[in-house]
Amino acid sequence: MRIAFYTLGCKVNQYETQALEQLFTQRGHTLVPFDGEADAYVINTCTVTAISDKKSRQTVRQARKRAPAALVAVCGCYPQTHPQDMDGLSVDLVAGTGDRQKFVELLEQTWTDRRPVTALDDAFSRREFELLPPGGLEGRTRAMLKVEDGCVNFCSYCAIPYARGPVRSLPLEEAVRQAREIQAKGYRELVLTGIELSSWGNLPDLIEAVCAAAPDCRVRLGSLEPRTITEAFCARTARLPNLCPHFHLSLQSGCDTVLARMRRKYDSARYYESVTLLRDRFDTPAITTDLIVGFPGETEEEFQQTLDFIRKCGFSAMHVFPYSKRPGTPAADMPGQLVKAEKERRAALAGELAREMEQAYLSSFCGTIEDVLFEEQKDGLWRGHTTRYLAVETAAGDLHNQILPVRLEEVRGDFLTGTLIKRPESADV
Repeated sequence: MRIAFYTLGCKVNQYETQALEQLFTQRGHTLVPFDGEADAYVINTCTVTAISDKKSRQTVRQARKRAPAALVAVCGCYPQTHPQDMDGLSVDLVAGTGDRQKFVELLEQTWTDRRPVTALDDAFSRREFELLPPGGLEGRTRAMLKVEDGCVNFCSYCAIPYARGPVRSLPLEEAVRQAREIQAKGYRELVLTGIELSSWGNLPDLIEAVCAAAPDCRVRLGSLEPRTITEAFCARTARLPNLCPHFHLSLQSGCDTVLARMRRKYDSARYYESVTLLRDRFDTPAITTDLIVGFPGETEEEFQQTLDFIRKCGFSAMHVFPYSKRPGTPAADMPGQLVKAEKERRAALAGELAREMEQAYLSSFCGTIEDVLFEEQKDGLWRGHTTRYLAVETAAGDLHNQILPVRLEEVRGDFLTGTLIKRPESADV
């Protein structure tokens, strides 16, 4: 079969799509672009917000319209939590977030039998971590290494625990083996990821072991629970030369009363302690975050407290979301639901502040020299990222998958522009 993939959502979804691509190609199938002709279209969905659900449905309809005779399959968090929403979408295969090996077989079976199949399990019954092939296909520079699945935090607004089930972790020795394999495949960066990465046992043990197993790879961390950041965590990880000084700490709100209604397990003081610890131990670390505005009952005063707090933290980048009601979660039934226009107004204000902080952080690197991992060429310029995940572009020859020093010169939108300091012998610069 010619199979096309489309992925929505988080790095875990990206990892699982890359694993599926490998599983299918190992069985003789061919991967094709999603916007072209295919025998089967696979949409790996997300359900973190109502907008995610809408995008998933739109993508399914686009695939069906493009190729009416092709198979259309959905998997991921959306069908796992909202299987009834698949009705009326003309989907041939509905699967969830478990057993990717079986998904491959089911797609082949559906292709042969031409009969719709729904295969969903009970996420809460899962106890084993599913082993999947690490890395991805040739030509990529960054590989995801999923080391954890599941979440038991049950924040009042979140449906993900219902989609992913309890916490399961990749054993340390297997993580080390996969890290070595990723480096051997030629990847230059490895991203440790999970649904709740901080739930992996003693996380510094894992980070040290992976950094040692893949010394020629940058190692970047996925999203962390703020309480993960302690004196001991920083003391151990700051010594690792290939660990990227980029830390994504989920915030969601800078107001303690809102955090309590969200059922988050920290307050703003503990969060700020984490920010301070990182800045004390790491050189100008990139600290990024997620923010939900317009949570049920959020007053204007509470929102202003959040704006003051994020300004105090000085984030290098932020993802700002208006609160999205998820049926079945406690927050969906809370009083004080804000109207869409008010949530969007607050998201716009927070987003404007986030852009100001991002521009200030980017500008602080003008005139410095940073190593850049180059990933793709676009509009005649090569683009890549620094260890702090600053986006950089420069005019040059073929730089794919090379890490090279660049003198950063100017901020242009979300990018820094710069000039190569050392020209690669293999490139016609």
